[in-house]
Amino acid sequence: MLERGSQRNDYGYFVPLTTRWHDNDIYGHVNNVVYYSYFDTTANSFLIHEGGLDIHMSDVIGVVVSSHCDFFSSIAYPDELEGGLRVGKLGNSSVTYELAIFKRGESSAVAAGSFTHVFVERETQRPRPIPDRIRGALQKLKV
Repeated sequence: MLERGSQRNDYGYFVPLTTRWHDNDIYGHVNNVVYYSYFDTTANSFLIHEGGLDIHMSDVIGVVVSSHCDFFSSIAYPDELEGGLRVGKLGNSSVTYELAIFKRGESSAVAAGSFTHVFVERETQRPRPIPDRIRGALQKLKV
């Protein structure tokens, strides 16, 4: 479980994220649901760039089966962000990512959470072992 105030040095992979005007809600800050998009972008960037996942052609894909997020401080457009990623649990066909969102250059997270991907065969949606190249990349981020 991630702690309030997760620190940048707890994560091994980062991706730049950009807030958008429509991310802000009526209260003037990024709406809570948008953080899940940031998490998804961070994890999928890793899978594509480090794990070699072909999101259009791969026989095996990851589907989210669980997610949560804790919020520590507000952000708003036009904040520049970074998504941090580490692996909390690595199973045969599933992985639990632990993620945090940071304002660019800051050491404490504005939000932290996790989600679990189960890797499935694209056509049948039945669980399949995590492909070797992806597993190898994920192991490098294992806590």
